[in-house]
Formats: sequence, C-alpha cells, structure tokens
Amino acid sequence: MPDNFLYTTPLDERAKPLIDELTYEYSTRYGDYFDGPSEMARYPAELFAPPDGAFLLLMRDGVAIGGGAFKRYDEQTAELKRVWTRKDLRRQGLARKVLEELEAQVVRQGYTKVYLTTGFRQPEAAGLYLTSGYTALFDTTVDPEVHRKLPFEKDLSHLAVDVSFVTRDTEAARTGTHDS
Repeated sequence: MPDNFLYTTPLDERAKPLIDELTYEYSTRYGDYFDGPSEMARYPAELFAPPDGAFLLLMRDGVAIGGGAFKRYDEQTAELKRVWTRKDLRRQGLARKVLEELEAQVVRQGYTKVYLTTGFRQPEAAGLYLTSGYTALFDTTVDPEVHRKLPFEKDLSHLAVDVSFVTRDTEAARTGTHDS
C-alpha cells in the first residue's frame, strides 16, 4: 500500500507517537534553553484546523510516519509548524514530501506565502528549507545559535495562479461552460 496523506487533528491518536517523538527530540536538543512553555504546548490544536490551518499525517500501512501543520500567520501567510518524520525513517525524502503537500494545501486554503521558524540546533530542517526554495530571513554566515530561531519564508503566489486555472477549468468542465 502506498504512502498517503491524512488530514486530521493533533489530537488524533494516530498522531500521538509522532508528536511524542518530536517532543522528545526538542527536549534532547534544547533542554531548558528556551524559557516558557514547550514548543508542543505553545499552540492549541484548534489553530491547526480549517479554514485557517491544517494538520496532516503521512501514513504508511495505517501508521503515521511523518506529518506537519500550518496555522494562520496573517491574511496572506500561513505559518508552518511541526514538519516531522519518524527518526528511523529519515533520509528517504519524507519531510520534503510532507513539506510539498503542506505548501499545496496552504495554496488551496487561499494563502500566497509561507513563513516558518526552526531552531538553531536543527541543521537538517534548515537544510531542507534552503533546498526547497525558502529564503532565510537571517544571516546564514553567522553561527545559528546567535539567532536562536531561524526564520524562513517562501512566496507561493505562482502556485496560487496554477490552482486558480485548475479550479476554473474544472468548474468549466463540470458546468459545460468555457471561456472563449
């Protein structure tokens, strides 16, 4: 059975092992470096629900092997959060697969930009974003620990145009009407 995406909620029991692993990863990489609530406790599940957000799991044989989410950042921008793949399944392109699906859903929900931050002790994540067309909003020549959080953005407006053509053409095919 091929991998597939499941749109759900962070409260879905199938997400729990993945979220637990992510929480453990954050705690081992950062310890008590950041003050305040943990990254995982900072955002309530409802922020990742339509119409402003989404939460997805990448499923394989009924088991979550990756996932990610986004929430509203501003009227035009979605903020990606918690892009993650299981530790034992890394280096298979799964995070990129999740990222691409999240970007497509961001556009489907009407946003034209994506914003995100990753931590300075997550070079794999920073590398993924840089090789996926994201612009670093920090000086990449400086030690990442100086910045603490590493912000990125990506313009998706070119994808929004493509989606609008698909939507218009699909509607024309459904109704039998076409522009001349």
